[in-house]
Amino acid sequence: MLNRQEAPEIVNAIDFDLQLKPYKHYTLDNGVPVYSVNAGAQELTQIELVFYAGNWFDEKGIVAGATNALLKNGTKNKSAYEINEIVDFHGAHLNRGCYNETSTITLHTLNKHLSALLPLMAEIVSESVFPEEELAIYKQNQKQKLEVSLKKCDFVANRLIDEYVYGFQHPYGRYAKAADYDNLQREDLATFFQQYYTHGKCMIFVAGKLPEDIEESLNKAFGALPFNNNKVDLKPYNQIPATEKKFRITNDANGVQGAIRISRPFPNRHHPDFIGVQILNNIFGGFFGSRLMNNIREDKGYTYGIHSHLQNHIHNTAWLISTEAGKDVCEATIAETYIEMAKLREELVEEDDLFLVKNYMMGSLLADLDGPFHTISRWKNYILNGLDKDYFNQSIHTIKTITPNELQLLARKYLNPDAFFELVVI
Repeated sequence: MLNRQEAPEIVNAIDFDLQLKPYKHYTLDNGVPVYSVNAGAQELTQIELVFYAGNWFDEKGIVAGATNALLKNGTKNKSAYEINEIVDFHGAHLNRGCYNETSTITLHTLNKHLSALLPLMAEIVSESVFPEEELAIYKQNQKQKLEVSLKKCDFVANRLIDEYVYGFQHPYGRYAKAADYDNLQREDLATFFQQYYTHGKCMIFVAGKLPEDIEESLNKAFGALPFNNNKVDLKPYNQIPATEKKFRITNDANGVQGAIRISRPFPNRHHPDFIGVQILNNIFGGFFGSRLMNNIREDKGYTYGIHSHLQNHIHNTAWLISTEAGKDVCEATIAETYIEMAKLREELVEEDDLFLVKNYMMGSLLADLDGPFHTISRWKNYILNGLDKDYFNQSIHTIKTITPNELQLLARKYLNPDAFFELVVI
């Protein structure tokens, strides 16, 4: 019996032996790969269909997002109202998302309702019709949202910094304008849907306390659909960054706050420095106890929060520092950011500081492995990026063993102000 008179032993997260639960892999009759994690205590299942139907394949810039957003808004046999009624009646959640290379449609449901909801998912990804009236509402809503968002300095800054780093013709640097929605036609969505959903490249990720007949159920619902008939070409795009490095933009002359973005190009997860730089980033600006937070928030009081991260892109990515500050202290905030870069280049990280960050990162990994949904999400990220379990083990090893000298070498290599684009939008 637990003795509540004695405090439990405190164990540092860095001492944990973290293991990533393996997935089961199989294919449906039509060749669609399925990755599944069977775990959990509740009779609940998550099924995620992932299509290579993101912005990478969209020449006009908004067709991929519009197609994905309207998947639930009508099929050949059901209206948007009927689709939502079925989902709500079964107490389920059906969501979709559009990203740079991929798009998804995700179902969360009790296992007992799978037989009713899997056919609905199959109907949505094979027979959506994108009614004109639904498209008209979508276009009106998107234009109104855009009009409101363009008045916000942080929204404008997020759009522009990606354009400066990648170039506007690159899928990562492209963004929508109001006129794009005016020119959007139903035929654009129908054509994109046929090519990248109905006949597109699909893979399925499933997790939860899975029923014994899950493979049979998935094959019955999706195994006869004509997925993978069209070749998906992840053609490379030239990254053409801006020729200037410093930008100051006035979006609202009466604004009292400025959005600051400092960013530089960076390789993707396959680069040997990526894991080490993630550790360096956490020390620099990746969590609440970081150098940037301690200096610019706690000491100077310039902002409520400042953060840095490596963007999670399949192709080339970027290292991004972002914050909002009073417009009278924006330049001082940037100066302090570069001071922290200089300290990491010139001074070794204290062992206590490094130990704190290692424990933070191991604790975050532990939280990410809590339950089947988190586990399959990590596997999905690895699989889409062309990685395997070795990457997870290598990450653990690097976190546990990296030294202050190695971090200083990375800082000298990557934390040079001349490499960063600098943007302030007021």
